[in-house]
Amino acid sequence: MRKLIFILGLLSGGVQAQDSARLRLLFVGDIMQHDTNIQAAYNRQTGRYDYASCFRYIKPHIQSADIAFGNLELTLAGPPFTGYPQFSAPDELAFELKRTGFDVLVTANNHSADRGKRGLIRTLDVLDSAGLFYTGTFRTPEERDQSYPLLIERDGWLLAILNYTYGTNGIPVPAGTVINLLDTVQMKKDFTRTKSFKPDAILVFPHWGIENVRVPNAEQKKLSAFFVRQGATLVIGSHPHVVQGVEFLAERNKLVAWSLGNFVSNMRKRYQDGAMLLTVDLFKQNGTVAVQRPHYQLAWMLANAPDSIALVPAEIGDTLITRMSTAREPYRIFMDDSRAHLTKENKNVTEGMPRYTYRILLMENSDELSPKWPEIIRFYGVYKSVDLKGNINWYAGEFEDEDVARAVLLEIKTKASFSKASLEAFIN
Repeated sequence: MRKLIFILGLLSGGVQAQDSARLRLLFVGDIMQHDTNIQAAYNRQTGRYDYASCFRYIKPHIQSADIAFGNLELTLAGPPFTGYPQFSAPDELAFELKRTGFDVLVTANNHSADRGKRGLIRTLDVLDSAGLFYTGTFRTPEERDQSYPLLIERDGWLLAILNYTYGTNGIPVPAGTVINLLDTVQMKKDFTRTKSFKPDAILVFPHWGIENVRVPNAEQKKLSAFFVRQGATLVIGSHPHVVQGVEFLAERNKLVAWSLGNFVSNMRKRYQDGAMLLTVDLFKQNGTVAVQRPHYQLAWMLANAPDSIALVPAEIGDTLITRMSTAREPYRIFMDDSRAHLTKENKNVTEGMPRYTYRILLMENSDELSPKWPEIIRFYGVYKSVDLKGNINWYAGEFEDEDVARAVLLEIKTKASFSKASLEAFIN
């Protein structure tokens, strides 16, 4: 029996419902955990790992998408937790990625086999527990047969997800498991099967290229042409650990992102210390799907090791980081380097600065279907959001001015006795 994976996110109760003809996708690059990242996440008071501060600035970007994707370039193999060269990160990372707004992680890369068979299987088990969808590595060949390609159905859309890697750093693929490799014979069979499901779009995530090289090599170009010929709509690459260009082939309705850089890592050399977040809209009309409005934002990894590491998007960094004497210059270098490079290398893809709105989070993961709200809360309007796992969050108000939103938050906390209410930013 073919296993379909359903993503059923929705908004109701006052928030405008998603236009079923449009789907917004967001892509990030390499999610890694070097030793310094792991140390920074450790809370000495609780004895646990906490990644909330790492993603606090970038969270609105991730949550602005209908579906958000990332490349999980590590294992969740349990302790001892280590970074390079054989990664094993705390489970809390996966749960925080879910809370940040990620939906799908691709797992086939050169670090998939870092901790052997147990590490590969445990990684998938943890992703299941966190409520994240994934593809690229499999516990057994039978599991691959049943669940590949990954099919995502949402609001009348059907997306097919494929993921492959050039290799596993010389570590043999653990016996009995499967790691998808960049084998054109096998991939052609996969495309044939994928097209039999008649998806609206096929998304391919290849782990390819040469580390620290800012332009695609001949092999990347050859493979991307192969993917496009086979029917890929979007090709989203990873592995070089630096930002490469994005080409939107408007006349063919195809997009290729060669590399989005390091989303999370502690690689600090020039060009390695930041990332591109790529947003793409799919629009469907009368059965025809078009790729529209591809644009990107830049983000830089602010590291005050060993206590704090946070990913900071440009529109916040331009005010926050430029006031920090030690971070100001490397931040400026990354932004200047990346913008100059992408202006030259990108085709029909430009930088887009977001517009924020703010809401008051009243109750998170609530079991109550229709709470009785005080009049002061009802005055600002109440909104219900149901996440991908069916958990209910309740919000009040929608404000374009952050200072006004903070004043309303204080009013709700004091007059309505909602002491745990908090402010959340959203990107339109």
